[in-house]
Amino acid sequence: MSVSGLTARALKKLQQTTHKTLNRSLDRHVKLAVTGFSGSGKTAFITALVKHLTTQATAQNLPFFEVVREQRLVACKQVPQSALDIPSFEYQNAVQHLLADPPSWPPSTQRINTLTLALKFRSTQGVRQHLSDTHTVYLELIDYPGEWLMDLPMLNQDFASWSEQQLKRLAQSDYAHISAPFLQQLAKFDATHAVDESALAALANSYADVLKQLKAQTRLARLQPGRMLIPGELEGAPILQFFPVSGLDAVPEQSQYHHLEQRFEAYKKQVITPFYREHFCRFDRQLVLVDLLSALNDGHTTLTETQSALSDTLAMFRHGKSGFLSRLFRPSIDKVLFTANKCDSVALADQDKLTRLLHTLLLPSENELKFSGVEIDTMAISSVKSTQPKQLTEQGKTLSCIYGKPVGEPNYISYLPPIPPEHLPSAQQWPAQGYEFLSFEPYPAYQGQIEHIRLDHVLQFLLGDKLQ
Repeated sequence: MSVSGLTARALKKLQQTTHKTLNRSLDRHVKLAVTGFSGSGKTAFITALVKHLTTQATAQNLPFFEVVREQRLVACKQVPQSALDIPSFEYQNAVQHLLADPPSWPPSTQRINTLTLALKFRSTQGVRQHLSDTHTVYLELIDYPGEWLMDLPMLNQDFASWSEQQLKRLAQSDYAHISAPFLQQLAKFDATHAVDESALAALANSYADVLKQLKAQTRLARLQPGRMLIPGELEGAPILQFFPVSGLDAVPEQSQYHHLEQRFEAYKKQVITPFYREHFCRFDRQLVLVDLLSALNDGHTTLTETQSALSDTLAMFRHGKSGFLSRLFRPSIDKVLFTANKCDSVALADQDKLTRLLHTLLLPSENELKFSGVEIDTMAISSVKSTQPKQLTEQGKTLSCIYGKPVGEPNYISYLPPIPPEHLPSAQQWPAQGYEFLSFEPYPAYQGQIEHIRLDHVLQFLLGDKLQ
């Protein structure tokens, strides 16, 4: 590439950075972290948010979103993104899945994507209303594989502590039937021997198979390294060929253990750190989507694992009270909303129980955030409705059921879902029969309109103060 070409690119990047910095200094740019583990509904949420803001922004549809209820939102549209090196979020493809006949969920994310919305509105408060008839706030959204998110806590670990944590998890009785082949091979592995690349590759592949089976058969969140599940451009790269090994008192420098340790550190430095630095250090607001129902289906071990995974992941973000200088030079997240997603898979009267259960799981994290001056809230939502409430009478008793089409099934059913717990039950309190919440396809859109539960509450909490 010519010097003039490089100069033009550098100038373009400088202009984009200057524009974003100016908007941030004027509080006109909001970068929203849509956070969630694999299967939590990030892609569907972003798709629904764009759909409702661009074509369904009415007071009847979003009554709790003040700028819409007060008819101050002039328009919202997608605009060219500033990050030219990141693929655009494929909104049209995703929304067509939700609007199809029959509808289906958008494909899960296999790479990082970004999208920017411009919200033009009329102000009624402060100096801003006297400066111009209308104002624009830019909302930047990032979508990424949830598997990659779970790598962030590895930055705070060394190879020995990570290995101990992973091996302890694999040895748990709930997952032993899946991890047994790898653990049996690992028992024969001599980490003190000289490096045997073929042996390391074989064990790394065996470990990767365990992670893939755990992803397919459980709802465990902390499956590391996440790039073993969705490698992207790292498919087949040696940097992914490592696995947990029991710690050694003395490690020969040319040993297999030392070689694995080097790969672990290289993965942190070359894969996780750039991902974290480029995409997770400059957020203003954070939405945390949690699929509690799948965790409940999986059992007590997975639900407690979800609790610790949430705590570890939240600790990797920069939270704190926001002000002019912090927005400009060191942005931090000043509002965090925790949501129990897919809440319409339980009866309407039981949705609040999901909110209380999520609140219980997050108590330690919420305390730390509040101490940092962060405003937080917890609620149950469905960014895209998949069922409708239905009352049935059986033997003179009224039952609160739901009506929808289970994933993978051809017909709609009326279903009486289990009642979720309001707190984290102990292993002894866990129901003997467990929980069996069904997953449903999106409910058909009526005249191209997607339904939601409390998406307007989400928008008001995360963006309401920016649109006054």
